[in-house]
Amino acid sequence: MSSVGTGLKGIVLDETRIAFIDGEAGKLVYRGYNIHDLAVHATFEEVSYLLLYGALPNREQLRDFDRQLKAGRTIPEPVIEIIQRMNAAHPMDVLRTACSAVVGLDENSREATVDVGLPVGIRLISQVATIVAAMHRIRQGLDPVSPREELSHAANFLYMLFGHEPTAEDAQIIDLDLVLHAEHSSNASTFAARVAAGTAADIGSCIVAAIATLKGPLHGGAAEAVQKTVEEIGDPQKAIDYIEEKIKAGEKVMGFGHRVYKNEDPRGSELRGVARELGHKRGNDQWFQILQEVERAMEPYRAKGIYPNVDFYAGAVYSLLGIPDEQFIPMFAVGRMPGWVAHVLEQYRDNVLIRPLLEYTGPRHLRWTPIDQRN
Repeated sequence: MSSVGTGLKGIVLDETRIAFIDGEAGKLVYRGYNIHDLAVHATFEEVSYLLLYGALPNREQLRDFDRQLKAGRTIPEPVIEIIQRMNAAHPMDVLRTACSAVVGLDENSREATVDVGLPVGIRLISQVATIVAAMHRIRQGLDPVSPREELSHAANFLYMLFGHEPTAEDAQIIDLDLVLHAEHSSNASTFAARVAAGTAADIGSCIVAAIATLKGPLHGGAAEAVQKTVEEIGDPQKAIDYIEEKIKAGEKVMGFGHRVYKNEDPRGSELRGVARELGHKRGNDQWFQILQEVERAMEPYRAKGIYPNVDFYAGAVYSLLGIPDEQFIPMFAVGRMPGWVAHVLEQYRDNVLIRPLLEYTGPRHLRWTPIDQRN
């Protein structure tokens, strides 16, 4: 009998030059650069270029890349109509369908090659942000807001979302959030994208596969669940009892634990300070205090490698910025786009069909029974 790696846990799929995770040390690296350095110094545009091209851009390269991103922001009117028709559907279903449509309408997107996939992928990084913003506006009974070319990716996203230019501070917070979510090695949605790329599917199909996978609550939905927990607790003094009762009932405490990290998720530590400062400035210290008490209640489980992950503080940050919880998973997708695109392109460069095996455990020698003789 062959060895079974349930959930492919611990199985090395392939080599990559895109990201490195040291789960024991709580370390995340994009193309050789520590996430803490990128969080402090880099913009989302720079990080996107880094992930796609393998090196940080110089000023001329960044200007050209930024022009490409801005040129790709507008989505076709038929895609807006699809979003309007699907107004009542789950936001991730809308995003998946709209993304499929925007690529399907692009006649130059159909070859599974780096030369075709790179420019299409750059456009998709911009278009997914536009789709998410338009979806939010339409669900609020409002008209979509056209992008503004002079704004950064993060600032333009907030502008399209709310219809007014964001403060520099809010834009910087979203920029940081997008940087932290931009890439995370072979997570479930990235693996799905690479599996699709392995079949020589076009890049649009690969991104749609990733979006569909991200929808699952065990992958993309934790931030929404954490924020609901915070609102249910309501009072910092009730947090410890709430968590203890949840654990006794055998329920999962969302926002804790990770398949890879056995130490603190470095992305979560970057968002902790943001949640504290933003809450204080918005006159809402309570949410952060609740989160701190929840962390305290979970401290005994750190010996088992269970620490807060990136989702733990993300929900509070989004909510404080006025982003509704139904848009938390689409927000994740907006940030993860450059990572997904980078992995699809890496798969294209040295493509091998990804075809794992399953260990069959069912019966093998049953005899056919006529229908009249079956119980």
